[in-house]
Amino acid sequence: MSSYSEYRAKQNQFVTIAGSISFIDEGQGPVLLLLHGIPTSGWLYRKMIPLLVSAGYRVIVPDMLGFGSSSSPKGYELYSEDKQADRIIALMDYLKIDKWTHVFHDAAGLWTWELCKQHANRIENLVILNTVIYAAGFKPPMRFGNNVFTKIIMKLYSYKLLNRILLKQLFNGGLIENKLSEEDLNGYKTPLLEGKVKGMYYFFSRTCHNLPDYKKVISELNIPTMVIWGKEDPFLHWKPQSKAVIKELKIAPENIHLLDAKHFIQEEQPDRICELIQNFIK
Repeated sequence: MSSYSEYRAKQNQFVTIAGSISFIDEGQGPVLLLLHGIPTSGWLYRKMIPLLVSAGYRVIVPDMLGFGSSSSPKGYELYSEDKQADRIIALMDYLKIDKWTHVFHDAAGLWTWELCKQHANRIENLVILNTVIYAAGFKPPMRFGNNVFTKIIMKLYSYKLLNRILLKQLFNGGLIENKLSEEDLNGYKTPLLEGKVKGMYYFFSRTCHNLPDYKKVISELNIPTMVIWGKEDPFLHWKPQSKAVIKELKIAPENIHLLDAKHFIQEEQPDRICELIQNFIK
């Protein structure tokens, strides 16, 4: 998928009570669900999708409500972690998928831990990619209040010049070397220019100030788990939380992979991530 318009053309639509969810559904075989974080979308996985499909997997990549091609309805609690988790289950039910390998990045950790409260039995394997787990490793680039000022900040993403500056700053910090092309950036900037900022607003005005505690949920899981982490990530740090994560999720040493990358590891090392996922599942 060389262009964002081509990517969007391949997306299907699932209509929920709150709005529509756009998603990629390609390939045949064991199911992989790839979840993006904030402020990205399924476009984050565009380099990995064809590699995994060619390796014999069915790959599901949704844009969560408020992101990418999905709708962005008015509301605040619509974008809570538990409601986003409910939408993931609703999508997989719609696709008649009972079990899958769950790959998740960034804020998708929050949606995943919420999902695990009720539906952990649906997940065959967990693949953690630089995600939100414990407060010790959580260093968000912004923290704002639930107010007009924050809404104005979010609105800046809908102006072309400011959008470009803000995204350049984000990726300069989140990549060891920012080599994103104009078409790469187009896939990230277009939804924001369309005003898809409500989900991001919820995260930075609520979650960043009151990170939910999922220790009990995590410690009760009994799912094979692999960690693939960009060790230079300035937003989500592995080392301060590593001992707790390894202990609670019972992760074997051979299933912990620290890459020479920062936050957006799907951009920096997509081939390596796909190779590790395949080896882990096998």
